[in-house]
Amino acid sequence: MQTPRTAAPNISWARLRPHIVGWAFISPWLVSFSFLMVYPFIASFVLSFTRYQLIGEAQFIGFENIQRMLFEDERVADALRVTFTYVLLTVPAGTAISILVAILLNQSVRGIPFFRTSFYMPSVIGGVGLALLWTTILAKNGPINAALGLVGIEGPNWLFETAWALPSLALKAIATAGAAMLIILAALQGVPQHLYEAVDLDGGGEWAKFWHVTLPQISPAIFYNVIVTTIGVMQSFVEAFIMTNGGPGTATLFYGLYLYRQAFEFYRMGYASALAWMMFLIILALTIINFRVARFWVYYEGEE
Repeated sequence: MQTPRTAAPNISWARLRPHIVGWAFISPWLVSFSFLMVYPFIASFVLSFTRYQLIGEAQFIGFENIQRMLFEDERVADALRVTFTYVLLTVPAGTAISILVAILLNQSVRGIPFFRTSFYMPSVIGGVGLALLWTTILAKNGPINAALGLVGIEGPNWLFETAWALPSLALKAIATAGAAMLIILAALQGVPQHLYEAVDLDGGGEWAKFWHVTLPQISPAIFYNVIVTTIGVMQSFVEAFIMTNGGPGTATLFYGLYLYRQAFEFYRMGYASALAWMMFLIILALTIINFRVARFWVYYEGEE
């Protein structure tokens, strides 16, 4: 007994065309993402188990790079200590200042667009140009020390004294937190006004409005800034590379700078790949911790 043939699906060009056109439009992104993101991601994982110095073939060495990184290379511990200290200096202070500045810029006063633009502009410049500008500002004969001299204070050599080098880089990072301020400002403008009116009816003051209304309502934006800023600060490189070159000593030896030196000064690509994967795992762990802690302080409207 013959089984009946099933009819082939009728796939017409008219039905396929939208899908083909869609894939054609996103193909440039897919190609660039594959070659610039996916391939290096996989290649770095493979190279982390090898000894590879650009010239010659990669030699598989197992877990030697990981053993060296965790137990033998003292500079890794120094770089992690400096980087974590930098995170602790910049993320809390930068978040608090961005909230304060956003509240000030949320007022209805004359000229407020100019002030908003002025505070946001430094974050647009960014990169090497901003690092060079701050190198001049923090120089021994720079404007900060000149201002201190007017009140009889002799300013330090900010970038070349061990005690001041890392706080100086933190000051630069905090002063250029315009993007975080802008996100907080947008969140502030979305706070329902009737909540403030309810506090007025209950006899609450400005502090009650801030603590019980403003902070809970903008907490998702604050949480977003904390996540993004932590990830960015953990990968800091340009500031130390341009402004201090990791000195004096190891005072500003960021983990990213140490990774760069291993890869592009000593050409230890295998070891640098292992360092990069360690950075990825640390950032992943910090992000997971932040999400776990967020349930205790981040408020989302509609949740009980």
